[in-house]
Amino acid sequence: MRKTAFIFGLILALATASFAADTYVKQKFHQDAMAMAGQPAKDDINHIWIADTKMAMHGPDQSIIINLDIKKMFWISHKGKSYVEMDLPLDMSKYIPAQMAQMMGSVTVKVNPTGETKTIGQWKCDGYDVTINVMMMEMKQKIWSSTDVPFDWKAYNEKMLPQFTQAMSMMGGDTFEEFKKIKGFQIRTDMTMNMMGTEIKNWTEVEEMSDKSAPAGTYDPPAGYTKKDKIDMMGM
Repeated sequence: MRKTAFIFGLILALATASFAADTYVKQKFHQDAMAMAGQPAKDDINHIWIADTKMAMHGPDQSIIINLDIKKMFWISHKGKSYVEMDLPLDMSKYIPAQMAQMMGSVTVKVNPTGETKTIGQWKCDGYDVTINVMMMEMKQKIWSSTDVPFDWKAYNEKMLPQFTQAMSMMGGDTFEEFKKIKGFQIRTDMTMNMMGTEIKNWTEVEEMSDKSAPAGTYDPPAGYTKKDKIDMMGM
């Protein structure tokens, strides 16, 4: 009887450990050269971790961490070795310069499901055209999104994505109803923006997605970084 109980307990522990594993996403980011700013083309890797109540995106310049357990988001600048701790639900206007906060109310978003399908890597994707207007700038995105992912994308899109997108794009919280039209997790996004007559292009694409345990410190600001009240223009 004890042996049977031990085996059953071991199976349950292994199953629980497997279920509790986080999802790791390796995302490549590319930005074309910008002659206007004298900036060459750029390629980076973002490391994204998704858990039930936490997510983190770690890039070479900055990281974004969301922790629903403590209702906090952390915006981390690796160049400045600093971070800003933000309350959730997020009101980004509290943590950015006043001139940037004024822009948030002028953002409009339109999402159009195109009915197109495409396989990118191992993921079957649906296509979406997105238009974002920010004052005098217009951004156009082509998004390929997949529901065939190893985590609850509906919970992620409901709980995590609005907070993350608001932090990354400086949009107001009321713009996300349109984004709900996008089903699944974004596998590839191509963005084109016209700024002062100059066309700027970048894209992101998922290269890997797997279940694994997140390293220690994945969901915490790095030790030794300075805590700040607001994001400065350099951090943005």
